[in-house]
Amino acid sequence: MHRLRTCAARLRPLTASQAAQTVAQQRPITATGAAGSRTFQPIRSYSAPVASEPFLNGTSSNYVEEMYYAWLENPKSVHKSWDVFFRNANAGAPPGAAYQSPLGLAGPQLSSLVGTQPNAEKLVEDHLAVQTLIRAYQVLGHHNAHLDPLGISCVNFDDAPIRGHHVAQLDPLGIMDADLDSCVPTDIITSSDKLDVAVLKKRLRFLMVGGFYGLDESDLEKVFRLPTTTFIGGSESALPLKEIIRRLEMAYCQHIGVEFMFINDLEQCQWIRQKFETPGLMQFTLEEKRTLLARMVRSTRFEEFLQKKWSAEKRFGLEGCESLIPALKTIIDKSSENGVENIIMGMPHRGRLNVLANVIRKELEQIFCQFDSKLEAADEGSGDVKYHLGMYHRRINRVTDRNITLSLVANPSHLEAVDPVVQGKTKAEQFYCGDTDGKRVMSILLHGDAAFAGQGIVYETFHLSDLPSYTTHGTVHVVVNNQIGFTTDPRMARSSPYPTDVARVVNAPIFHVNADDPEAVTYVCKVAAEWRATFHKDVVVDLVCYRRMGHNEMDEPMFTQPLMYKQIKKQKPVLQKYAEKLIAEGAVSRQEYEEEIAKYDKICEEAFARSKDEKILHIKHWLDSPWPGFFTLDGQPKSMSCPSTGLSEENLNQIGLVASSVPVEDFTIHGGLSRILKGRAEMVRNRTVDWALAEYMALGSLLKEGIHVRLSGQDVERGTFSHRHHVLHDQNVDKRTCIPMNHLAPDQAPYTVCNSSLSEYGVLGFELGFAMASPNALILWEAQFGDFHNTAQCIIDQFICPGQAKWVRQNGIVLLLPHGMEGMGPEHSSARPERFLQMCNDDPDVTPNLTEDLAVRQLYDCNWIVVNCSSPGNYFHVLRRQILLPFRKPLIVFTPKSLLRHPDARSSFDGMLPGTHFQRLIPEDGPAAQRPDAVKRLIFCTGKVYYELTKERQRRGLEETVAISRMEQLSPFPFDQVKAEFERFHNADLVWCQEEHKNQGYYDYVKPRIRTTINKAKNVGYAGRDPAAAPATGNKNTHLVELRRFLDTAFDLEAFSEQ
Repeated sequence: MHRLRTCAARLRPLTASQAAQTVAQQRPITATGAAGSRTFQPIRSYSAPVASEPFLNGTSSNYVEEMYYAWLENPKSVHKSWDVFFRNANAGAPPGAAYQSPLGLAGPQLSSLVGTQPNAEKLVEDHLAVQTLIRAYQVLGHHNAHLDPLGISCVNFDDAPIRGHHVAQLDPLGIMDADLDSCVPTDIITSSDKLDVAVLKKRLRFLMVGGFYGLDESDLEKVFRLPTTTFIGGSESALPLKEIIRRLEMAYCQHIGVEFMFINDLEQCQWIRQKFETPGLMQFTLEEKRTLLARMVRSTRFEEFLQKKWSAEKRFGLEGCESLIPALKTIIDKSSENGVENIIMGMPHRGRLNVLANVIRKELEQIFCQFDSKLEAADEGSGDVKYHLGMYHRRINRVTDRNITLSLVANPSHLEAVDPVVQGKTKAEQFYCGDTDGKRVMSILLHGDAAFAGQGIVYETFHLSDLPSYTTHGTVHVVVNNQIGFTTDPRMARSSPYPTDVARVVNAPIFHVNADDPEAVTYVCKVAAEWRATFHKDVVVDLVCYRRMGHNEMDEPMFTQPLMYKQIKKQKPVLQKYAEKLIAEGAVSRQEYEEEIAKYDKICEEAFARSKDEKILHIKHWLDSPWPGFFTLDGQPKSMSCPSTGLSEENLNQIGLVASSVPVEDFTIHGGLSRILKGRAEMVRNRTVDWALAEYMALGSLLKEGIHVRLSGQDVERGTFSHRHHVLHDQNVDKRTCIPMNHLAPDQAPYTVCNSSLSEYGVLGFELGFAMASPNALILWEAQFGDFHNTAQCIIDQFICPGQAKWVRQNGIVLLLPHGMEGMGPEHSSARPERFLQMCNDDPDVTPNLTEDLAVRQLYDCNWIVVNCSSPGNYFHVLRRQILLPFRKPLIVFTPKSLLRHPDARSSFDGMLPGTHFQRLIPEDGPAAQRPDAVKRLIFCTGKVYYELTKERQRRGLEETVAISRMEQLSPFPFDQVKAEFERFHNADLVWCQEEHKNQGYYDYVKPRIRTTINKAKNVGYAGRDPAAAPATGNKNTHLVELRRFLDTAFDLEAFSEQ
């Protein structure tokens, strides 16, 4: 009872004094009728104080106010009693006498106003009580739903900071939270009650406590008019109280619990009410029941077959939530019916093989052969375990007889990491097929209960759901709620009542359902698919189930959840329960049921026999994102060469003209931006580019060649350092913008540049997914500062770095990571190049064969490309090379900060013309190159430090004695060009110079490779900052002292003489 009072208290709108204050607050109302629009300025002319009308208390004032506004718009829209009341009140009726019972309520003869007062008060209060009761069920009913299949659960909602639906019978085990409390909700009638008169009377006694509802047993037969905010009446507008309660119980407190009253959109709330309250909606035809049974048979028998054949293998089976398969198939069927042609899915490992077999329809023999330990791998790379692999399949949907393409994205064990990747791939597929509102392409994401509540990436992904450049127009989320995370109880795993509460932040409705009721699951999934098709917003289906095994088949759950698993062992499998139900109904016979089982068992046995013929594992057969036509039929590049990445001067000039102008008329830009554009025009006239203009040339030229370019990240439109300005803003018209790069040519590809939410993990995952969809697009993600990528480390470590090795899936995403020691402190300095270089897969102790195609061959063999360009021209080339290569690899670019405006960081058009290429290493070309025999020191470096070295060399007058070579591409390592430089300056000692600390940066990567290149003929000296824990100092003076120290070392020709 305490729970009801607690929940009811949360529903109380206003106190009497607060209600009195709101009487004076006005709001204009516009009503549209036959005579057109008219505006009311409602002025309450209640002559009586609030206290004189007893029913105007804190419980009812909001309701009365709503009725009053409805009456103002149309007096016939409210009950006669309200019409009389408001007319009397506006006419100045004495205190407490505004209500007068109409003929239909008080009998044929009107009584005096005063004489009817007690009955009038009771009538209004009873109606208000019923209205509040209905709303309480809509808001709180799910808290009493029977959701736990095991029947041993009770979430403590009394202290929960939200209102909710605490009654639905959701838990198959009945142990929601695995805490084994023996608390049975009694505040609202549950389906275990027979809903007879005695039960209703008992319920009313609870509802009367505290006088909140004020109803008693004598009111059970009383007929009450239903408000417009409920559909329980069906075609009836009034019902007896006992029938109102019974229908509310059936709608909200059975095996479905609906959370939706937090949604701040009346149309959406009404839509959901209609779907769950209308009597008789959840009816299944005989054919639908038989189809559902067949799907349950396949889901259940698949797991039983695997357990029988490979009882000692991990497979992360679906036992305990077998209804997931018909749930997913229902979502797909309904979405296909609504016009969806392509569905991209992401899910964790539990149940993955079952989904591959029975939803995606992967050949069973291909799944079974994965269990063969003698199977040889045919593909290069590491491969991955069977329950991480993805799949792509196009087939006919048997229910709708329409084509449907299903993709299950491969993912690591890192739970929920695949969420943004799926959303990015979905967005890309929508983009490429012109699906601007998500009617043809959609995503389905599966989650575990512990991960959905615990992993922050879920929140980040939800917050992308309605952003213009990231929305996929609604995702159906399905939570496999095992009520446990590995060995952790929910009460230890989350602070919220449900694992799905994170979805409330985007007003996504949440449908909790007892997974041991397949029909309830199927109905909820139909509604979820219809919601997505109607409103194009996210929706969550919470399948409250259990996990029959441990975390995996080898795990012993009784160590940590003994009572829960005692109950699970007693639990009758859902297939058996549903089959018995249908047999009892006469929907199927026992013989038909057994024949269906035998039929699928035979399919599995035949596939198992065929699987023994499989001797070689082809991971490419599990590819989730094929690129038709890009590779040869056997998956190889069509060539092993890269054409010139240069452009004609005419092309450079034309792109430069657009970059330095405003292609829209009557568009006022900021004065400071006018100076920037004039500076660009001047550079174009002088045939030079700075960093921003070089990037403009690269991206613009690809757009003109039909390559879509998408640049995403925090503040990328302007650029963190105010250098890019790819989106112009009209200074006089709010939200009027112009993207000049979309005005390059009539037949160009579109350019997407979009500021992202303040998220790295989610947005980088999204862009990775976008890049998966097509090889003919350049997808770039820029970190605000290079070190910010560390909050997206999971995407880098689990997807970008090993993606091709694990899943034979190439990806050409580009990471732009601003990097450089500028004296700005530890956090905005280093993009942590050492981390990327450590994960490169080349061997430091092996010199590759120095053939003509070495440069391209190295790129093909590597897992990613790491560059630190020192010139804008080389940056231009590396971006264009990313698309012109005959294959795709991730590209990591350490981009500059101070070099963006450095006067020496300029490139001539001459280095960007046809026939020019990206320079992996820029050799010494100054005075030292004229007499290489006289050079005493050869310094290798990369990036910004080159300019500090050349300045210091000139100051010391060592241009002929010290040679400086710039290593632009760090990985794959340019063995051949380093060797050429070493041989050219054969008398020089070797020094690697970097501005980073010795235990960071590039030194540990380049030193062994330089030594291997020169057959360890010489040592490699180090000039740079000393080892340190932090990437940089926060003290400006210390920064300058460190810089001076390592420059002294670099040019001290005796510094390494003893080595």
